[in-house]
Amino acid sequence: MLKRATFPAGFVWGAATSSYQVEGAWREDGKGESIWDRFAHTPGRIADGSTGDVACDQYHRYPEDIALLGELGLAAYRFSIAWPRIVPDASGTVNRAGLDHYERLVDALLTAGITPYPTLYHWDLPQWIQDAGGWADRAVIGRFADYADTMVRALGDRITTWTVFNEPEVFVTHGHESGVHAPGFRDHDLTLRVSHVANLAHAEGVRAVRAAAPGATIGSAFNMDIAYPASDDPRDLAAAERHHARVNAWFLDPLVHGRYPVAYLDQDAALARMDIRPGDLESLATAFDFIALNMYSRAIIADDPADTRSGLRRIQGPGRTNSFGWEIWPAALHRLVRRVDHDYGHPAIYITENGCADATGPGPDGRVHDASRVRYFEDHLGQLARAIDDGCDVRGYFAWSLLDNFEWAAGYEQRFGITWVDFEAGGRRIVKDSGRRLGDIAAGGPLDYDDALD
Repeated sequence: MLKRATFPAGFVWGAATSSYQVEGAWREDGKGESIWDRFAHTPGRIADGSTGDVACDQYHRYPEDIALLGELGLAAYRFSIAWPRIVPDASGTVNRAGLDHYERLVDALLTAGITPYPTLYHWDLPQWIQDAGGWADRAVIGRFADYADTMVRALGDRITTWTVFNEPEVFVTHGHESGVHAPGFRDHDLTLRVSHVANLAHAEGVRAVRAAAPGATIGSAFNMDIAYPASDDPRDLAAAERHHARVNAWFLDPLVHGRYPVAYLDQDAALARMDIRPGDLESLATAFDFIALNMYSRAIIADDPADTRSGLRRIQGPGRTNSFGWEIWPAALHRLVRRVDHDYGHPAIYITENGCADATGPGPDGRVHDASRVRYFEDHLGQLARAIDDGCDVRGYFAWSLLDNFEWAAGYEQRFGITWVDFEAGGRRIVKDSGRRLGDIAAGGPLDYDDALD
């Protein structure tokens, strides 16, 4: 049955980016090298051989991008801070020029009436920290807390909402197990140890932000891969729950509940390889003021004894796909929000990433008619409104992404932006149809949803 979608008063509408993907200026104003600088400069790591050295050049063109947000009627901007811009080397000295850049960005946003939503860590670890052991070395815990304290004290008079981590599951597993992201390792035991240290640093970072800004609203963004069991067979149901635990809950439950969920067939052996020390679980427990969710697709999960770790395999679904080959299944967003609402005690929720890879470029009329992405936003926002109607406390939605950008290991081959960026012609921007439709919905334009989808 179709219903008219509505969003509550004060609902936040915005768009998101991350520092390495859009800033460029990789060696300007005292910035240090990041693990993504090193990774992208290594031949064979990026699909199209590109780097983020220039990217969208937002470091210099942020006034233009702020104007785009205003043109679209989006009143919030989620961006990340490049840690190597702030602490470029092992001396630990804070780079004043790096702080100045983010102060200018924040002041420009506020002047334009756009609320800044900064993320402290979106994957660009300083290379000097990686050289010293990276996320596998417990020294990173204090270093991250010091960096968080520096940023919050510098900007906390103007910023009231902070996101601490972005997608810890991705930077841990993609960077240390599959090796497709920086720093490019392929070691399962290392991944387990890194997951624990990252969780400890995450909790300490939350405490650092709260100490520096007691009145701030604090959360983190978790990539969520809502698991659909392949059948009603109890083995598939159990496998789907293990997938949920490994991808969705492994980096959230320890901070909310002070324990790791059961994600492995031999859970005790997995925990034994993580170097969990006395007092660690107690120090993991913290409190978020909101939980942010990044969602793109769903996962259909079947039991698979051939997988000796988690006993599962992922099955491609029947839905249409984006240009990345990811299935598009809008009802998964409704199911995800309902589950997080249930499992974590009715928290405040933000959708901080949601979007569609679509390579459609400018047509003969000079406009970008990205119909697939338009439909993606309409369908997903409808299902988000459905979750709100079901009583979930959803406070805002940030489209991924404001700009076509450096899409990590895919380079510039994949485009998620609501704004076209012409990387061959000096970074010219063209707002896409999807951006205009998003702005229309944010302004109260009509939108319907089907409340029978699953």
